[in-house]
Amino acid sequence: MSEKLIDQAIDLANQARALSDGAADLAREAARVGAETGAPLAEAVGPSPLVTGLTVFVLAIFVGYHVVWRVTPALHSPLMGVTNAISSVIIVGALIAAGTGGYGFSEIMGFIAVTLASVNIFGGFLVTHRMLSMFKKKQR
Repeated sequence: MSEKLIDQAIDLANQARALSDGAADLAREAARVGAETGAPLAEAVGPSPLVTGLTVFVLAIFVGYHVVWRVTPALHSPLMGVTNAISSVIIVGALIAAGTGGYGFSEIMGFIAVTLASVNIFGGFLVTHRMLSMFKKKQR
């Protein structure tokens, strides 16, 4: 029984050695191809920044949707106040991007961000005011 286990261990060790040699050959071939093309190997096999950015964007939409729709009504007003505060921070960054004096892509996107964040802040305060007025006693 122990000789059978020893033989199996030797066979597994030989298979591991063969796999290791194959992996080393593949690594040498990849390094050779990378050297011939002049591009580093990490750039040749890594994900593009566009794919990474789109993945983060789609995941943020998915998570944001589920977070917003699971908020209880009792927490809505405090969360609206926090959202307004976050939008005001966004406006500061957007003003910095929009105010560089040029008409490039970042300036245009900064202007759009200032506009949308302003609408978000104004609408958030209107909704918060309306919700808080629902809790006031009615005057006769």
